[in-house]
Amino acid sequence: MTSSPLLFTVRRCQPELVPPAAPTPREVKLLSDIDDQECLRFNMPIIFIYRHEPSMIEKDPAKVLKRALSQTLVYYYPLAGRIREGARDKLMVDCTGEGVMFIEAETDVTLDEFGDALHPPFPCFQELIYDVPGTNQIIDHPILLIQALSMKL
Repeated sequence: MTSSPLLFTVRRCQPELVPPAAPTPREVKLLSDIDDQECLRFNMPIIFIYRHEPSMIEKDPAKVLKRALSQTLVYYYPLAGRIREGARDKLMVDCTGEGVMFIEAETDVTLDEFGDALHPPFPCFQELIYDVPGTNQIIDHPILLIQALSMKL
């Protein structure tokens, strides 16, 4: 017996930049030859799924994540910068402190409604992950794009 596909809606807020919580060094860091390979010049979507934590019932997960991300970027400040191309196409991180792209979203289904679909290959991956226009290139764009998706309890 085949089951019908799961129908759901994802509502997203406008993407926003989350900068470091405090000033960070303004410098340029060259990527190693291993990190600067032509075949690695793309963004890779990754999805992490976590069950609801009852101790967080009074807290907004997206706000908690944004605050933690902002504080973390103080110490891992290159992630808040931009990849630039230098002489002979050598890549570098321009530590600008501009921030990481963050998108808050919610959906009208529960995690349990996905059933066995939560194992690779994940059939709803493209519907859950937002492809921010213009961010498929890594040069001059945010290095990280994070989406916090809340599901119905």
